[in-house]
Amino acid sequence: MHRAVLIMCLAMSLIPAGDSAGKLMTGTYSVAPLFVAWSRFVLGAVLILPFVPRSAWQLLRNWRIWLRAAMLAAGISCIQTALQTTDVATVFGTFFVGPLISYVLAVLFLREPVTHLRTALVVLGFIGVLVVVRPGMGATTGVLWALMAGTFYGIFLTMSRWLGPLGTPLEMTLTQLVVAAVLLLPFGVVNFPAMSAPVAALTVASALCSMLGNLLLLYAYKVAPATRIAPMVYFQLVAAVGHGWLVFGALPDLWTWIGLAVILSAGLASTRLR
Repeated sequence: MHRAVLIMCLAMSLIPAGDSAGKLMTGTYSVAPLFVAWSRFVLGAVLILPFVPRSAWQLLRNWRIWLRAAMLAAGISCIQTALQTTDVATVFGTFFVGPLISYVLAVLFLREPVTHLRTALVVLGFIGVLVVVRPGMGATTGVLWALMAGTFYGIFLTMSRWLGPLGTPLEMTLTQLVVAAVLLLPFGVVNFPAMSAPVAALTVASALCSMLGNLLLLYAYKVAPATRIAPMVYFQLVAAVGHGWLVFGALPDLWTWIGLAVILSAGLASTRLR
């Protein structure tokens, strides 16, 4: 169990690290966010391809697989756009509206059971997101992009639970990477940057950190019960604050700290219930 916790901590640190590399690309080197998203899917597919059986390609005949991947492509494109102008911690705090949306959609469309306590925790988490976003009180365009990213990701999470029986985690991961790379191909080609050494290194780092984080996440769920390690997903918020401070020298303001604490508390309590 301790090994699984350490793996989850590493995985949840790598994912914000990938997004921090993307933020450096869009902010420091003026790389288009759509290129960052597209290159992440392309390199991720190449990295995972040797480990996935050929049967995975059969899944591409299902239109629902394409729709699921389109939601992920839209979500990652939006979050990279948000990171271009907004600090990492605020973007991740806003992005965590995704699990809340997923809960509502799962109740409405997948007929998952509703409990008063879980619903109360979802509402509490949403309040935390509102504290981070603070609509009408100077919310930036980047925050709005992060909200859109979280919305698309919430739909993606619900569709993942809906389509989970169609394939193994590795097969589903390959399909989402390949389809998203195909869908974003025109935008990636049009926005292809002048490839200097720093841009190339950050492009690889962004894709590699994201892919390793998600693969380690799958491995952690394989070696330990999901109910025990699911709360560690919220370690992303802690890692996002750390990356924002170490890489960009930025720390959240008081209200963002409060919102992150509320989201973290509600999320941990909710995952423990499951």
